[in-house]
Amino acid sequence: MTTVTWLPHSVRFASALFATMAYLWGEASWPQFRGPSGQGVSAAEKLPDSWSEERGVVWKTRIHGRGWSSPVIQGNQIWLTTATEDGKALSGLCVEADSGKILYDQVLFRVDEPQYAHKFNSYASPSPLIDGKRVYLTFGSEGTACLDRDSDQVLWQRTDIECNHFRGAGSSPILHGGLLIMNFDGSDHQFVLALDKLTGKTVWRTKRSIDFQDLDANGRPDRDGDWRKGFSTPHIARFGDRPLLLSIGSMGLYGYEPSTGQEIWRVESRVGHSASTRPTIADDRIVYCTGFSKGELWCVKPGGKGNVSGSHVLWKLKRSVSNKPSLILREGLIFMIHDGGVASCVDLETGKPVWQERVGGNYSASPLLHRDKIYFFSEEGKTSIVEASKEFKILSVNHLDDGFMASPAVSDNALILRTKSALYRIE
Repeated sequence: MTTVTWLPHSVRFASALFATMAYLWGEASWPQFRGPSGQGVSAAEKLPDSWSEERGVVWKTRIHGRGWSSPVIQGNQIWLTTATEDGKALSGLCVEADSGKILYDQVLFRVDEPQYAHKFNSYASPSPLIDGKRVYLTFGSEGTACLDRDSDQVLWQRTDIECNHFRGAGSSPILHGGLLIMNFDGSDHQFVLALDKLTGKTVWRTKRSIDFQDLDANGRPDRDGDWRKGFSTPHIARFGDRPLLLSIGSMGLYGYEPSTGQEIWRVESRVGHSASTRPTIADDRIVYCTGFSKGELWCVKPGGKGNVSGSHVLWKLKRSVSNKPSLILREGLIFMIHDGGVASCVDLETGKPVWQERVGGNYSASPLLHRDKIYFFSEEGKTSIVEASKEFKILSVNHLDDGFMASPAVSDNALILRTKSALYRIE
């Protein structure tokens, strides 16, 4: 195992050349939050299932500051973000996948008066996104930047998007064609935004259509900001012959036309708030968690116009539902981990639990599916590997020194894991 430090630009140039060649010939790719499909599935031939600090670690690189963003990968480059504890310096980092050497480490934004971020969150929680030779790094309303991966040049920046994240930002960006699409669900504004990925200019902006002002059971004119807040990452899915932008706000799932931002339909959950999971797609169904405070697992069918809450919800599940970690789908079964450590297997057709078992620990990171194995990563540094089947079976349990807030990434046949203090390659 090696521990590494920053390298001069000449080494960064060599790495960039390698990455460009790999891009042309085919390469390791985990370009966005939850991987190529956005669903937390790895197609690697083989992944490790046993490791510790003393075994299986190819390299370990300390990451300065505090950031929960998940690593993204293209070729021999791993990108992530971090921030100072006070949120006044927001940085982008690039790490060489083969060696763990830090190739790029620069402050992208300096903020004189950062918004409040809950101590459980960080000022660098949204994950980056890679598109060919460009990488997009966002910190929510504090700033979004597009960099050239070869030269490290900042191609464009935006710092004028107003949104009070209230507890800190968390939603990661996605791409659709020439659009960089992001959720902005804060206490003051709730909208979905599409930027031109080449210039950073706004192409469309769509306000959430749920009226948050009329939700208080006691007749108060509004609610606390948490009831408007959201952390979920949007997702592009195809149903029939057209793409659909799926975006979860604080109290509803929305279906938008991705090129224009026009709302087509919505399902209003009005249970739970601060939705955090990315939508999960199962053929002609959408499965998602409604959020904190009595959050539920909902399965809906897409389609219709306007508010389809009364006609398109197929089933709901209330017990031991995930708040933060996203879901895994395999062969008609939904797998999830509750923040408090209860893992569940749920039948996709009926919504009924097949099993629910306590694996222990606390969870924020989303799980990973590799073949018939599911990896659950705890905030205490434990990884439980569970068989993805109707029978609950723990296959192995592994430990690292620090805990997981970021979700995993995969490079070839290696796990790229970010703990609260370091980045690991495990193979």
